[in-house]
Order: sequence, then structure tokens, then C-alpha cells
Amino acid sequence: KTTISAPDGEDQITGFYLPGELFGIDGFDDSHSCSAISLEHSTVCELPLSAIDQLMANVPSLRRELDRLMAREITADQSMLLQLSRRTAEQRLAAFLVSLSTRFRQRGFSPTEFTLSMSRHDIGNYLGVAAETVSRLFRRFSEQRLASANGRTIIIHDFETLCHQLHFYERR
Repeated sequence: KTTISAPDGEDQITGFYLPGELFGIDGFDDSHSCSAISLEHSTVCELPLSAIDQLMANVPSLRRELDRLMAREITADQSMLLQLSRRTAEQRLAAFLVSLSTRFRQRGFSPTEFTLSMSRHDIGNYLGVAAETVSRLFRRFSEQRLASANGRTIIIHDFETLCHQLHFYERR
């Protein structure tokens, strides 16, 4: 996960990353606005800016790929701002689960059953709701047969309805 320290001293979670995803792109001048904390055993490949510059000189198509990755990161940040400002807690959790499901599928993992590395408290921090709200919403999603949580294992039962509800709310 990545975190940033708020002016009040509290840490705000700004992202969760899966295997193969890049983070730390904010370190343009070799200083970063956020910190990264591993939630499970991980292998990290550090790419200093100087090494990326050399690679781009030798592989011109790398510049376009890096631009695409940065654009995707900006889009994800904007999406998160929209979620926090305009969506209900239920919509935020649904969007979080849809995002994780999609990202797991893109990496060749199951999009309908996966284990979360983060705690309910971390999810709540990221989504701007209390951990108790996250737990209550998981119970509600289970009752609606949308998704269920057994500890940290998530099973998405009805991905289409979960997505449909998000799109319905976005049109309102």
C-alpha cells in the first residue's frame, strides 16, 4: 500500500498494488510524496530515474509506455477523488471490489475469488469510511448475493449487477 501523511499527522492510504503494478511514479526528482508499505511477502524491482532515462534512449517505445502508465495513474487518482466526493459508502466499496476484480483478471488470477492483503481498517482508510462500515457493507453485499467475505477471502457472486449498480448511480 502507499500512504501519505496528512497535515494532522494521520496517514492516508492512497493505493493498493498487485503483482506487476508500478508505483512510485511520483518520485520524479528522486523524492516521493508517499511511502510504500508491503502488506505481504513481496519482491520489488527499483528503477531509478537515471536508469529509466538510459532505457528510453535505447528503447524509444518505452517513453510512450511510461506516458501511458502515468496517464493511467492520473486517471485512477481522479476516479478515487470522484468516489470520495460523490459516492455513497456502498458505491465506494462496490467500485473498490470491481477495480480489484478487474486488476486480478488482467494479471491472470481469478476475478471472482481472491484474498485481500489489506485489513478492513485499511480499506476504510482508503475509501474514507470507518472499518465498521466496511464490515457492515460486506454483510449487506452478502445478503444481496453480490459479494461475500470470509475473513480476507472475497467471492464476487454477481459481477454484472455490481457493475450495473455503479453505472446506475453515476447517471443520477
